[in-house]
Amino acid sequence: MSGGGYTILGSGVAGLGAANYLSDQGIRARILDARPRPGGLTTSHDTVDGFNFDEGVHISFTTNERVKDLFAKGAQGAFETGKVYCNNYWRGHWIKHPAQVNLHGLPTDLVVACIRDFVAASANPSPEINNYEDWINAAFGETFAQTFPAVYTVKYHTTEAKNLTTDWLGPRLYRPKLDEMLHGALTQEPLDVFYVNEYRYPTHGGFESFLGHFLPKADIVCNHEVVGIDVAAKELTFANGKREAFGNLISSIPLPKLIPLIRGAPQDVRNAAQMLACSQAVVANIGINRPIDLKPQWSYFYDEDIPFARVSHRSNLSPNTVPEGCAAFQAEIYFSEKYRPLNDAPDAWIEPAIDGLIKAGLVESRDEIIHRSAMFLPFANIIFDHDRPKAIEIIHGYLNDVNIAYCGRFGDWGYIWTDQAFLSGERAAKVSMSRAVKIR
Repeated sequence: MSGGGYTILGSGVAGLGAANYLSDQGIRARILDARPRPGGLTTSHDTVDGFNFDEGVHISFTTNERVKDLFAKGAQGAFETGKVYCNNYWRGHWIKHPAQVNLHGLPTDLVVACIRDFVAASANPSPEINNYEDWINAAFGETFAQTFPAVYTVKYHTTEAKNLTTDWLGPRLYRPKLDEMLHGALTQEPLDVFYVNEYRYPTHGGFESFLGHFLPKADIVCNHEVVGIDVAAKELTFANGKREAFGNLISSIPLPKLIPLIRGAPQDVRNAAQMLACSQAVVANIGINRPIDLKPQWSYFYDEDIPFARVSHRSNLSPNTVPEGCAAFQAEIYFSEKYRPLNDAPDAWIEPAIDGLIKAGLVESRDEIIHRSAMFLPFANIIFDHDRPKAIEIIHGYLNDVNIAYCGRFGDWGYIWTDQAFLSGERAAKVSMSRAVKIR
C-alpha cells in the first residue's frame, strides 16, 4: 500500500462513517480491525438456537434524514419503526419514562415528598452546581433525585453522582414544570416528554444490518490488531509482526488503548489516558419459550438488589430477533476498572440476572428459559468524571499535533449515539483530508 492513502483504525460505525465520506470524495480507504468481523459495538450475533443478540442496546433514533436514508439502504429498506416507549421498575412498580412526570401509583408519601421538594428546589433560581448530584437535586428536588437518578447513576455509571460533571446531559434528563409533575402524579401516563420519539431497527439480522451499505466502500482487513504506531516513520506494527506504512491516519480506537500504542507519546499524555474512565458491561442474554405482551422497547431498573441497570426487549425491536413463539431479554450490568472492577467471569452474572428478571416478573421461572449466554464489553459508556475534561484536552491536543484524526464514542470520548458516531467519523475524515492538503 502506498504511504499516501488513508488508513482507518476500527470498523465500527465511526470508522465506516470516515470511509463513507472518503468514498464520496473518490478515495478508497483501508480499514484495519483487531476483531474477526467488522461492526465494532454495533455487531449482532446469531445463536445456534435461533436468537439474535446485539452487543448491548442499539436502536436508531436519528432525525438526520441523510443518515436515516443511508441506514435504510444498509438494511435494504427492511426496518421496523414505531413510537418509542420505555419504562422504569422500582420496588414492584412499573413507571412510564421519564419517572419525574409519571409518579402516579407510587406510595403517597413518596409522591408528596417528591412534589414538595421539587417546589422547594424550584424556588431557588440560581443554585450552585458543581457536579451532577447538585444538578439533579436542583432540577428535581432531593427526594426524587436521591430515590431515582442518584441510585441509577451508581448502577449505570458505576460511581456516585457527585463524582460526575454535567457536560454530558444535553436533553437526556427532562426537567419538568410543576403542572406536568402534578398531572403525572394524579393521572396515569398523561404526557409524552421523552427526548426521542420514533425509533428504527432492522427487520432482519440485528442492528448491524444498518451498516451494510458502507462495507463495500473500503478495503476492510479484520484480525489485524495494531500494537504499535510510529508517527515519525508513519508506520504501523501488527500483532502478527508485520508492518505497514500509512499516509493519513484516522482512529476510532479507545483513547486509553490508542495512546500507549504511539511510539514516543509524552508522559503527560500517557498519564492523561490513564485518567479516563469508562464503564464495562456484562450483557446477559436470556431467551424464553413464550412470547411476551409488553409495550416497552427497553426498561430501566432502580432496585439495588437487581444487578442490571437496563433491559432491552428483543422481540419488541423486531420479531425476527427470536424464534417463532419466543421472546428474549438483554440485561446490562455495569462495571469499571476505576470505580467498580469486574472480579468474576461474565458468565457468573447470568444467574443473578435471571433472578432479577424473575423478581420483576419478566421471566416466570427458570423452566421457561431456553437460552442463556453472556457477552463482555470492555468499553461500554464514557464516565464523565471530573478527571475527564483536562485529560481530553491534553490527549486531543497531542493527537492533533501528530496528525491522527480521532472519531467515535471512544475517540471523541463523548456520550454519542450511533448516528452521531457515524457523523463523527465523517468529520474526522474531513479533518484528515484538510491536513493532507496543508501538508502538500
